[in-house]
Amino acid sequence: MATRPTWQGYLRLSLVSCPVALYTATSRTGEVHFNMLHKDTHNRIRMIPTDPETGPVERSEIVKGYEIEKGRYVVVTDEEIKAVRLPTTRTLDIERFVGEDEIDRLYWNDPYFLAPDGEMAVEAFTVIREAMKKEGRVALGRLVMHQRERLMALEAKEKGILAYTIRNKREVKDTKEIFGNIPAVKPPAQMIEIAAKIIDQLEGPFDPSQFTDRYEDALRALIKEKEKGATVTAPQEPKEAEVIDLMEALKRSLGQTSGGGERRKATPRKAASTSKSTAKKPAAKKTPAKKRA
Repeated sequence: MATRPTWQGYLRLSLVSCPVALYTATSRTGEVHFNMLHKDTHNRIRMIPTDPETGPVERSEIVKGYEIEKGRYVVVTDEEIKAVRLPTTRTLDIERFVGEDEIDRLYWNDPYFLAPDGEMAVEAFTVIREAMKKEGRVALGRLVMHQRERLMALEAKEKGILAYTIRNKREVKDTKEIFGNIPAVKPPAQMIEIAAKIIDQLEGPFDPSQFTDRYEDALRALIKEKEKGATVTAPQEPKEAEVIDLMEALKRSLGQTSGGGERRKATPRKAASTSKSTAKKPAAKKTPAKKRA
């Protein structure tokens, strides 16, 4: 089944334009979704639109309204909404080019694929893409999608263009609302140095295949067990380690992460020797542990 575009129109750079199509770059088809069922019959629950005074209503009787004050609405029809047309309704007009680092990560939103719409559009599309790639810049433009005008950030990717919706200023909260309450503390330089070494040991390439949704995997395993008729019980909650001294915790973490950047299994802090033979073995370059009461 062919992927349907989310938006179709024209990409324009000054006097150069070409028809393009915008496609969603991510998918949520693999997620675990639950249906609402009756606890006895297991029939799916139907959500019926209901008026608080007259009772259930048909879909054809529902209209859109904007609340201008409590209990007072302005009714707007679909035809009136479609009549609100901006130049960006059918055209993604590139207005500016910026460096990628100039856009705060807070503003990046959903990713899309932008591709030429038809063979006649390939040449002009390729010229725009290659020019963006040569200059190493991100293009900014606007289009109307889902009844909103959205700012788009475009960058060359492979044979196409990767497009991101950019949040506007009103959608992004001021960092001072949360970060402003954090006290200004200057930790010891030695602690920062140890933490930096831990970061170096854990450094590695980004491989998205290694980062699966373990919670969703656990849900699928639960569903399989329930399908077999098994009774599923919750596992015991792991005990959290008590951090008595920050410097000690940093040093222990540095020891656990050493060895090729791979995490090693943590040794319990209160581990006692299990036999006399293991207790008698001398530890290289370490002071023998004192016997605890």
